[in-house]
Amino acid sequence: MSVEITSNNPVVKAIIGGTAPAPACLAAARGMLPLPQVDLLEVLVFLAKSSDSEIATNANKTLDNQDTGALINLLESADIASTILAHFTVKEGLSERLYEVVLANPNTPDNAVLQFSRQTQNGTLLELVALNQQRLIRTPAIIDAILSNNFRTVEADRRASETKREFFEKERGAQQIANELRAQGKNAAAEFIESSDLADHLDEPDFLSIEDALLLAQHIEIPDSEIDDSWLSLEYIEEFYEESPEEREAIVNKIIGDIRFEEEDEVTGERISAISRILKMTMKDRVKLAMKGDREARNILIRDPNRVVAQAVIQNPRITEQEVEKIAAMRTVPDDVLRQIAINRQFARNYIIMQNLARNPRTPIGNVVSILSRLQLRDLQALVKDRNVSEAVRKQSHRLVNARTGGKG
Repeated sequence: MSVEITSNNPVVKAIIGGTAPAPACLAAARGMLPLPQVDLLEVLVFLAKSSDSEIATNANKTLDNQDTGALINLLESADIASTILAHFTVKEGLSERLYEVVLANPNTPDNAVLQFSRQTQNGTLLELVALNQQRLIRTPAIIDAILSNNFRTVEADRRASETKREFFEKERGAQQIANELRAQGKNAAAEFIESSDLADHLDEPDFLSIEDALLLAQHIEIPDSEIDDSWLSLEYIEEFYEESPEEREAIVNKIIGDIRFEEEDEVTGERISAISRILKMTMKDRVKLAMKGDREARNILIRDPNRVVAQAVIQNPRITEQEVEKIAAMRTVPDDVLRQIAINRQFARNYIIMQNLARNPRTPIGNVVSILSRLQLRDLQALVKDRNVSEAVRKQSHRLVNARTGGKG
């Protein structure tokens, strides 16, 4: 099993990497190698767990004899190896000041703090652990360790209980969900939750539950700074309206049916749940999700019968040309979406997109006519025979074929 090595010192790398001879390891365990103290500590912590009992015994003895003042100065550093911090966090019998330093260091591993919270008999230090709300949110088991430790103080109990109630119990609202997401580093999802209509409907019948909102947030991958909603004119915004539960159910069934038809496969229960969850959102939030969501969210919302929602998918900065190739061939998307693709300069350079638009009977005729002149002869000849496209498209294709072949096409 590989071991993380923080030091760039070749001696440290050799010892921890297992290439150093046994005498060198024993000398290091006894503190006899001329290494900087921070490098020596990293080596000693590693050797303290050696399967060689002589090396492990000497390494632990050398660690016990470290100067506390110098050790504290090192443990305060943001650059010190996490393995060193973990070692002193779980080691029993040290000074309270030393524990304060390692518990305050953000690089101290959460699992070491969890072990400390289970074993310590110092209630004041448990208060210090409970103060680090971000760590508690990241590793909720620490909360339970504090609350089950009989030596916890009233303050430690209060802080741990408040964090548990605020972030992990059902009474939390949209802002609490956003706080939790931000603590997990999911800033784009937090932004979405904060600016959404969820707060007005959370846990109402026929709307999203708190669990739904958290699952929904997993689809958000794009921060506000990357999206451009300038295309949303008043004309579009006026099309936002509140749907009834029956209307939402009908849209869910439509989308499921479209996916089954287009992908020729059964829709999994998990996917049906995701579709239902998304359709419980207001139309305004679905537009935001279409612009900020991941591939799965885009794949669902491109089939939304509301043209504003579907068009928002094309405005998503992470949409790929492969996705647009597929969308250009869909016969269930609004005409406005196909028109939007047709006039997009980037997509116009993709031949497959243009070909799919030309073959799609839902593409507005004006856009198809401008596309036909860019198609290859064999594709124009195929359109002449294609009974799924309009008569106007077939006739224009025939004219272009004759023009290119001198009437022999």
